[in-house]
Parts: sequence; structure tokens; C-alpha cells
Amino acid sequence: MEYVYSLPTSPSFIGKGLLGYDFAPLNQKDLEIFYVESEKGHDTFVIRKKGVRIYYIISGTGYFTIADRRYDVSAGMLVEIPPKVEYCYSGKMKLMVFSTPHWFAGNDTFTKWNPDVVPWGDLTCGADGASWLMHLVRLRIFGRSPVSVYLRLNQRLWNRLPAAVTALGPIRSYGHGLHTLARMHNVREQAFSTHFLRNRPQLELIRRLVERSTEADTFRVAVLGCSTGAEAYSVAWAIRSTRPGLKLVMHAVDISSLAVEVGKSGVYSLMASQLTNTDLFERMTGAEIEDLFDRDGDAVTVKSWIKEGIRWDVGDVGEPEILDTLAQQDIVVANNFLCHMDDSMAERCLRNIARLVSPNGYLFVSGINLDIRTKVASDLGWQPLQELLEEVHEGDPGMRSRWPCHYGGLEPLNKRRQDWRIRYATAFQLVPSVEVARGGGERAVLPVNEASAAPAGARLVTNPRTPRTRPNLLSRQSTMPPLLF
Repeated sequence: MEYVYSLPTSPSFIGKGLLGYDFAPLNQKDLEIFYVESEKGHDTFVIRKKGVRIYYIISGTGYFTIADRRYDVSAGMLVEIPPKVEYCYSGKMKLMVFSTPHWFAGNDTFTKWNPDVVPWGDLTCGADGASWLMHLVRLRIFGRSPVSVYLRLNQRLWNRLPAAVTALGPIRSYGHGLHTLARMHNVREQAFSTHFLRNRPQLELIRRLVERSTEADTFRVAVLGCSTGAEAYSVAWAIRSTRPGLKLVMHAVDISSLAVEVGKSGVYSLMASQLTNTDLFERMTGAEIEDLFDRDGDAVTVKSWIKEGIRWDVGDVGEPEILDTLAQQDIVVANNFLCHMDDSMAERCLRNIARLVSPNGYLFVSGINLDIRTKVASDLGWQPLQELLEEVHEGDPGMRSRWPCHYGGLEPLNKRRQDWRIRYATAFQLVPSVEVARGGGERAVLPVNEASAAPAGARLVTNPRTPRTRPNLLSRQSTMPPLLF
């Protein structure tokens, strides 16, 4: 029998504003004990159906909001939360949490976002809070959401329907209705789930664009929302395998310091990752794993010729100051994080990201509400790339499999739409436009100076290897398990 327990080496759960470590399994099966490091607070307000939670503040300060009343807390204080009471906490604190009974599905109901942690506000996502549909979304019967059950059943049915059936007009319209309901109902949160070579056709398109840029001896790439580094290293590998002599300047940026530290280390376990909750390598062949990594038992390390020269930063790409940090880039990759924001926040963030793309540069953006991406692309005059458009759209089966009953699910391509060539494009070229200068006259947007674009302190690394056969990124088209958000 165990009597002494050590703090787990990896987080058991991760929120936008905190990390949690579970001391489990305990001998007392009806008790859970957590250690929580809160940077901002808990993402959402919670109502617990059964049981009590007790929070002991080890250090720091903050406050709990319990039944719409604020209670300031500091080190040495204890907070007891009874069942059936809405609560949340905010602040920079370290806490011990004692919870009974043990967690079980359906016991916790998330009611709304905590605005101290999630800047886009509440679960209504801009919908009219008094509408009948929002009342339906918020409805609870015996503590359960009938909308959740409805969406789960519909997703199971949808996944069993042949593609010829789901492509029918009335069925497709029904799917859009389900997706609208899911976007109103699902609680959104950023996640670290990812894979190496996640969207192979997209990597192939990046590789082709770089291969054609024969006059450039330096190429600047930013990977935003880089998570634990899988996408950044995948892009770097595709580029450097194609043009070994190219000086690649890459920025990898994420809002999570923990994710950035993992990515910067370049060390991963071949076993299931507790941090990402996915198999990082399931979309790779054995030869590709051997080409990207040095292996030591169950641990792999990204090879130095891929890893070197990448600058890792913690930052919020929604902030205007991000341009000062990164400067303009030849390629900007912004995949699979904008879908976790509400529409207004995602649109503001996407417009801000566009400022990072140099004139005639390229923006890759997926994992976003297609209405928002289409609107911004049309407003700003982006040129959608038609090369590999369908392959890239279908290139991440994890996103496709979650439509229509998950807010992040990817809408099937529909060529009957007049705007399909821009709506389903993932890659865009941002051609120079004419801007109005402060003095009132017009001026053409000019490319940034090559030297000024390289970040201070960045190492421009040339792959010392001799040229090799380019990676065949379109060769492995298999059915993958759905991605977990």
C-alpha cells in the first residue's frame, strides 16, 4: 500500500489559465487531491452536481466568485465549495484542491467563461442571450444538457451516412444547422493536441512554394499557435529537406509557456503524451521518424539540422505588438487555434496576423470558422491559391471527422457554392496594395528590407547535409483517428 505520493512530472490537465497535477490513484477511492498552478484562474464557471471541493491557497493572491459574490483570498486561506453552487476563481496562485467524490462524467457543468482568463467573454458567442435557441442551449434537465445528448447522437448517425447522402442539399443544410447549434453549445478552450506531419498536402504546398523561390537565399517563416512544436518542426523539415542551402529564419509562437518550453527542447516520448493527449507520430512513416529524430529508447530528439535556428517565443498573436516582435514574414502559418475563439475575436486576430505577412508573401490559415476566413480574405483582397486546394482542405481527417457536431469541425467542400474557390482555400498570397500615407498621399506598399526582417539574435543556419531526395508528402493518405481537442 502506498503511503507517500510525489508530485507528477507532467500536468494531468491544462486550462488556458492554469496547470493541474493529480495525485492519483489514492487508496481512498472517493477522494481526489490536486495541486494547481494558476496563472490567471480557471477558464470557466462550474456547478458541481454532487460532492464538495475544498481549496487551500498555498501562495499568491486572487479571488473566488461564488454564487455571484466575490471573495478575496490569499496564502493560508481555505475555501469550501458546496454542491449545486456556481463558482470560479481568478488570480496568480498555487493551490491544493481536495475533491469528493472522485470525478465522474456529468458531475461538473460549465456555465460560462471566466472573463479574467478568456478575453472573448461568455458561451453565447455573441448570440442574443434572450433568444429561444440560447435558452435551449442553456437548458438542464436533472443536471444534464439535452442538447449535448442530441449532438452526440447526431454525430454518430452522421459518421455512418455515406458521403453521397451527406452531400445532398437538405442533409447538408441540416448539418449546417447542427454545426450552428454546436458552436453555441460547446465550451471552447485552447488545446495542445497535434501531430507531426498533421496536414501532409499543406506541407507539400509549402515545400513547392519554397522550391520555386530560387532567387531567395533567406526565407522567413512564422508558425503561430505552435503548441509543443510538432508543426514548426514539420515545416522546417519539409523546407530544409527541399533546399539544404537555404537560410531559414523561423519563429515559433504560442500563448502557453509550457508548450513553448516543450517545443524548444525538441524532445518527445514515443509513448502517448500526457500533455497533448494524442499520438504525435501516428501520421508518420518509420522512415520519416528516422529522418526527423535521433532515438534513445522511447525518447526521440529532433535532429540538430532541423532544430537549430528556430526562435521560440511566448506571445499572444492577437496583440498589435506581435509585429514588433516578429517583423514581416515570407510565410505565416496560423492553424487550428482561431476556431477556439468566438467570431469577433477570431476576426480581429486574423486581421492582426495578416500584418505579419510581407508583400507577396503567403498565409496558411486553417481551423477557423469558414465564414470569418472568407470575409477577411475578401475584405483584404487576399489571393486564394488553387494548387492542391482540395487536397489541403481534406488533409486533416481529424478536423473533418468532427463536423457537424463540434465547434471545430471542418465543413465538407461544396463546389456548388459560387465562392468555393476562396471559401475552401487554406493558403493565400497577400499581394501588395496601395495604402494612404499619413500626409494624405498614396504610397505603394514596399517589401521590407531583407536584413531588417531577421530578428535580433537569430541564427541563420544552413543545413550542412548534401541535397537529398525531397520528401514525398502526398504518398501517405490513410484514414487517421479523429483529433482530440
